[in-house]
Amino acid sequence: MKIGIVCYPTFGGSGVVATELGMALAQKGHHVHFITYKQPVRLDFISNDIHFHEVFVEEYPLFHFQPYELALSSKIVEVVQQYNLEILHVHYAIPHAYAAYMAKQMLREKGIDIKVVTTLHGTDITLVGSHPNYKSAVEFSINNSDVVTTVSDSLRKDTLRLFSIRKEIKVIHNFIDFEKYPEISNPECQRHNIANEDERIITHISNMRPVKRVSDVLAIFYKIQQKIPSKLLLIGDGPDREFLEEEVKKLEIKDKVLFLGNSHEVNKLLCYSDLFLLPSDTESFGLAALEAMAARTPVISTNSGGLPEVNVHGVTGFLSNVGDVDDMAKNGIYILEDTDRLQQFKQHALEQAKQFGLQNILPAYKEVYREVIKGCC
Repeated sequence: MKIGIVCYPTFGGSGVVATELGMALAQKGHHVHFITYKQPVRLDFISNDIHFHEVFVEEYPLFHFQPYELALSSKIVEVVQQYNLEILHVHYAIPHAYAAYMAKQMLREKGIDIKVVTTLHGTDITLVGSHPNYKSAVEFSINNSDVVTTVSDSLRKDTLRLFSIRKEIKVIHNFIDFEKYPEISNPECQRHNIANEDERIITHISNMRPVKRVSDVLAIFYKIQQKIPSKLLLIGDGPDREFLEEEVKKLEIKDKVLFLGNSHEVNKLLCYSDLFLLPSDTESFGLAALEAMAARTPVISTNSGGLPEVNVHGVTGFLSNVGDVDDMAKNGIYILEDTDRLQQFKQHALEQAKQFGLQNILPAYKEVYREVIKGCC
């Protein structure tokens, strides 16, 4: 198949999933074309089967905000025509599904019927898409896609609750490529580079936006390290990082917290970790939690959104109400205080993560593509 993928090329979950999906499809012999404003961060190679097409937006003084959707639609039309694409898989409703609809109409006038698969990832529905300024456009784009998927059953329910949707919505969970996760005995995983032998290593990964509640991450860690010698690894960057750095100084734990910034090798960093914290207001799925579990790391998270579909309470970690840092800290201490117990949680986390392995999820997307090409969706 010849597939176009439109996504945000950033460290966020939707961009990571879209990129990993495209690379996996290419390895299976399909021709994949990424169409976005810069090369996706996880796209670490270009080949005969993987192509990248950059969307340029011309600066023009008439526009206060440059019209990216127009440039994207035009680029999609150009790539579809030049490479005879069969399917356009867009990740995120805003602005990608809307731009795909416009491209589909332009191509139709040229006698080309491109099929559009839209995958909803979360923020495009729950935070942005439901805003009155965008709701009608998002609803229209979803209803005019050929196939719509979501990354969790929770997000499917939110979409149906917030919008008037006429389409069937298929749930295809996010996934992990286990070939990219080192074994715990991997010589590259040198814990002594991060912590002392008697210390536990706790990790958080996010874009550090308010929805991630990074202040809760710090509050949970502060309580845990009072009981158990620990180090905190903070991976990622965003608007709340400066606040975190100031709080670390105020709490006088600067020697226990490492800010590692954005990383292309999250999988390698997670091999150090004993516990993962994800106290978000909401997560449509919780890809960061799944990545941690794939690296044998139990998860302390909230019970919001799709997280209960990933993190099994009392088995792979624990779920708490949003903002209940006392409960999260108590559960974290329970896991970390006993080495045998910690190893059990680690093993269960890995076993649960394997259910979301690439080999289990990729066939679901391929089946969607085959069905939509045949016109039965």
